[in-house]
Formats: sequence, C-alpha cells, structure tokens
Amino acid sequence: MDMPIDMHNQAMGYDRTSTMFSPEGHLLQVEYAEKTVRLGSSSIGMVCSDGVFIIADRKIEDKLIVKDSANKIYEIDSHIIASAAGIVSDSRILIEKAQLLCQQHRVTYDSPIEPELVIKEIANMKQQFTQYGGARPFGVSVMIAGINSKKPEIYTSDVTGNYFSYYANAIGENDDKIKEELREKYKQNLTIKQGIKLAIEILEKVQGNKFNLKRCELVYVNKEDSKLKRIEGESIKEL
Repeated sequence: MDMPIDMHNQAMGYDRTSTMFSPEGHLLQVEYAEKTVRLGSSSIGMVCSDGVFIIADRKIEDKLIVKDSANKIYEIDSHIIASAAGIVSDSRILIEKAQLLCQQHRVTYDSPIEPELVIKEIANMKQQFTQYGGARPFGVSVMIAGINSKKPEIYTSDVTGNYFSYYANAIGENDDKIKEELREKYKQNLTIKQGIKLAIEILEKVQGNKFNLKRCELVYVNKEDSKLKRIEGESIKEL
C-alpha cells in the first residue's frame, strides 16, 4: 500500500529541520509553524479614512488572571501598534525587537519610524530562522498598524518572513473565514467607528456562540494626532 505523502516525508526525515526541502519543494517545519498560527486567537486590522485600528480576542476566561497582563495588542511606538497570533512567547521576542528599533530611530533621526521599516525588520528575523539550522521557525504571525505621515497603514508578516501591505486583514483562528467576510464587506471610505462595528459583526458571525465582547481588546490610532487609544470589553460598544 502506498504511503501518504505527509507520512512518507516524516518517515524520510524531511520534517526534522527547517533547512531541508522535501521532494515536493516544501519546508515542513515552516508549514507546521503556520498551523500553529491558526490555533492562536483572532485579530482583525483595518485601514480607515480617519485612521487605523486592530481588534483582538484575548481568549482569557480565567478570573484569576489580571487582564492587563494578557494584552493581545502591543504598543510599538506612540503611532504604531501590533498584534500577533501563534506562540505568544515567540511574539514577545519580535515585539521587543520592534520596540527597540523604534526607540533607536527616534534617538538617531529625531523622527517617528515608518511602519514598513518595523515589519521589514521583523520579517527579516523570521526569515533567518527558516534558513539556518539549530533553531526552529518563529511560530507566530505579526500584524503591524500605524500612521506614516498621516497615512494609515497595515502590514502583516507570516511565518516564512514574507510581508504585505493590506487595507484590511485577519490573523489567527478562523482567519480564512474572516478574510472572506472582509473581502465582501470592507470599503476604503469606512471611518474607524464604522470599521470597528463591521469587525465586531464579523467576529460575532464567525465565532457564533463562542463570541464574547468582554474578551475583546481594541486599539486605534487617529491619523490627525497619531496617538493610540486603548479600549476593552463592553466599552467598545460605547465607541
């Protein structure tokens, strides 16, 4: 009996390292890491006419955990935010590297850094861990949102180290379903408030009975003042 391709590749050891290509041209450790990302909690980012925002489901149900210690959306700089899906400890390394890069840029050039430079640095670091032996790939996808000269921008980097600019995007659990909804309903002239309402409707539709607004975290950056604002739980409805 012929062995399935996945089992054959495992038997031949092609998944033992991220530096070995399978006969089909795949890096199996990298593909396994991509599956890990889809087990992470969902985040939606959206470029709007008056700014940019990210809304994330923290999936924190334990009453003993202090919610502020489990933030899903991170401040990279005063005008840049980020969210990650996958292994949280992996994302912490990348987020701290991005924060340091922003600080160094302000000290050196006395100006805010462009969001694309941040995601490029993160993507380069990810790519290195798919090319050199002795370490596994980062099991995390990172979404960066920020303001560049009053222009709102969103970038997403995957496990392989690729990155793209988006009008709207989703990472984490059910990202394919969320993206399908965004392709159908997203419009570039949406305001931040309208975009947040759309994102909540999509999360509620995709997650069904599992949706709980109290678990959600929202951070948005207005393009006029380029300052981030954080809102959590039921307070999002008031916005």
